[in-house]
Amino acid sequence: MLRGFGIAGLALAASIVAAAAQEMKSPRISSTQVDWDAAVLELAPVDALRPADAMAAMAQLNRATGERFTNIAASPVPVLLPFDTAAFLRHRSAAADAAGLATTVPTAPEDYLSGFSAIPFFYPGPAGYDAVVMARAQEMPELAIGYLEPIYIHIGGSALVYELDEPVGMIGWPVHGLEGIPGIRRLYLENFVRYTFVRYGVPYVVAIECSDAGLRIRRMSCRDADKVAVRFLKALHVAGGTPQNKPEAVHTATIDRPPEQSEVFTYHSPGDIIPGTGFRRKGGVADYTVYSRMRFPIAEAPAFANSQSFMNWGNCEATGRTGAGKLDGVSAYRCRVSGQTLISDESARANYSYPWRDNFCEHRNFYVGQCPGGLGHQGQDIRPASCKQRIHGANRCEPYLHDVVAVRDGVVLRAPRQEALYIVVNAPNERIRVRYLHMLPRQFDADGMLSGRVVREGEVIGKVGNFFRRERATTYHLHFDLQVPTKYGWVFVNPYMTLVASYERLIQARGQEIKEQDIREDLPEMAKRLDNHDVLSSARAAVSAQDRPRPALPLRTVRTYLANRGAGVVHQAPVLRLAPRPESSRRNIWTGHHKGSFDAPERQSSHP
Repeated sequence: MLRGFGIAGLALAASIVAAAAQEMKSPRISSTQVDWDAAVLELAPVDALRPADAMAAMAQLNRATGERFTNIAASPVPVLLPFDTAAFLRHRSAAADAAGLATTVPTAPEDYLSGFSAIPFFYPGPAGYDAVVMARAQEMPELAIGYLEPIYIHIGGSALVYELDEPVGMIGWPVHGLEGIPGIRRLYLENFVRYTFVRYGVPYVVAIECSDAGLRIRRMSCRDADKVAVRFLKALHVAGGTPQNKPEAVHTATIDRPPEQSEVFTYHSPGDIIPGTGFRRKGGVADYTVYSRMRFPIAEAPAFANSQSFMNWGNCEATGRTGAGKLDGVSAYRCRVSGQTLISDESARANYSYPWRDNFCEHRNFYVGQCPGGLGHQGQDIRPASCKQRIHGANRCEPYLHDVVAVRDGVVLRAPRQEALYIVVNAPNERIRVRYLHMLPRQFDADGMLSGRVVREGEVIGKVGNFFRRERATTYHLHFDLQVPTKYGWVFVNPYMTLVASYERLIQARGQEIKEQDIREDLPEMAKRLDNHDVLSSARAAVSAQDRPRPALPLRTVRTYLANRGAGVVHQAPVLRLAPRPESSRRNIWTGHHKGSFDAPERQSSHP
C-alpha cells in the first residue's frame, strides 16, 4: 500500500504571521598567494631538475610525476605527498640514460611512498588538491601500533579558504618532533586529529580519523593516529603543481532563485530546529549561506527535509521517551525533550508534508564545530516523495524506490563496503565535499562507486534507503551533509539553505520562509483577538497569494496551541492545508509550479 504525503503541514502560528525572508547569501572565500620560488628552491638539490625558472621547473616535474599521479599539473598549489621525489627523478633519469646506452637500469624502489601503502584517492583541480594515503600499522613496526585495519590519512592544499568562525569544541595540543615545520598546529576537531600549517603561502592540513572512546568505536586511538601523522609529515615532499595567477578576491555566484513564487513549498528558517531537540537544549545555526549552486540530491520532487529522529517513528536519539497510548489504533509516544505527540508509523502524514525544517545540530553525539553545543547532527535529513509499505500495518517504508543523484560534477571518495559516499568538488571558485548516508553499500560496490570514479551533476548514484550498519536500521530517508575547507581543515557547515535553493530550482519556484522569531512576537497580540473570527481568515490570507478557500480552524484548537506554546510545551501543531483536497482518492501536489502531476492514493483514515 502506498501511503501518501501531506501537502499541508503549516503550523497555525506560521499561518498567522508571514515574515519577509532574510536574503540568502554567498560564502566568504579568500584565495591564497603561492610563493612558487620557495617551492622550487626545495627542489634545487635534485640533479635531474635544472630549469631556468619556476614555471619550467614545475612543468618538468609534472611531466615526470604525472606518470604516477594523474593530472597533477592541474593543481594551482604545490602538491605535497609522502613521495620521495628526488629518488624517483634520479631513477627515472638513470633509466632513460641506460636505455640510450643499452646498459642495466639501476634497481629502484617500487613505490617511493616512504613506507606508506598506496594513494587510493588523488584529485587535483582549480581550487587545490585532495589525497588520501593508505597505511598499515604492520608495515610501520617502529611505531608500535596494534591497530589492524587500514589507516587512511587525508592531506590537502587549498587555493581557496572559506572564512568561518572558529569552531566550537576544537582542542589544541602541543606539537612535538616537528620543529622543522614553522607555525604548525596540532588540533582535535570533528573526530580527526589534524595538523595544520602554511608552506609556500598555502594552507595544508593532514588529518586522521580517531577516537579515544575504546574498542566499541572501532577507530584508531588518537594517540596512535598522532604517531602516524608525525611520520607522515616528515615524509612530505613537493610532487607537482603549476604556477597560476590567482586574484586575491574570490567572487562566487551560488544564488540563482526562480522568479515565480511557489504556492505550496514552505520552509522554516535555518537554525529553527524542533524546540528542545538541540544538544543540551541549544538551538541550531541560523546560516543563510548558499555554499554551492548545486543540484538537489533526490532526483524528483516533492521531497521533505525534516527530522527523522524527532518526528513520527523517530527514536528520540536516546533523549528519552514516554508512552502516550494510541492514536487511531497506532501506538503513540512523546520524546521527553520536545513533548510532541508522535506515532510509531514512519509513513505518517506529518513526515511527508511541508514545511521543511532544519535539523543540523539536532541532538547527536557527533562533534560539529559550527554547532552551539559543539556536538549535534552533521547534516540534513531528507525524505522522498512517498512511503510504500510492503505489508499493511507494518508502519515501515519500503526502501530503494527513489533515485539519488550527484549534486555537482566531482569525484567519488569511498572505500569498498563503506556506507558513506563522498563527492569531492574542485572547480573554479569552489571547493566542497558532500556526503550521502543510508544508501546500500553493496549496491555502491556493484556499481563501481569507489574512490576515483568521476560523476556528473544529475547522474543517478543510488537510491534512498534505510541502511545504518545494517538494513532497516533507520527510517527511509537520505542524510546529506556538506563540508568546506577552512584554515582548520574540512569542517561541516549547515547545508539547509543550499538545499532550499537547489530545491527551488528543481521545482522552478521560490519557497516561502516561516520565521519563528517574528511569530513569537506577534502571538500575544493575536491571542487577545482570538474571539474575532475574521482575524483568522485575514491572517491566513496574508500567508499566501492563493485565492482558493481554506478550511477554518476551531478556536478551541487555536487557544490550546497558543497556551501550550506559552507554557513552553510543544505538541503536534495544527495543520493548515494549502491545497484543496479533491473528492477522489488522489491529489495533485504540483499545483502552481509544475506542468505534470504526481498522484498518490489517500493514506488510510486510521492514521492522523
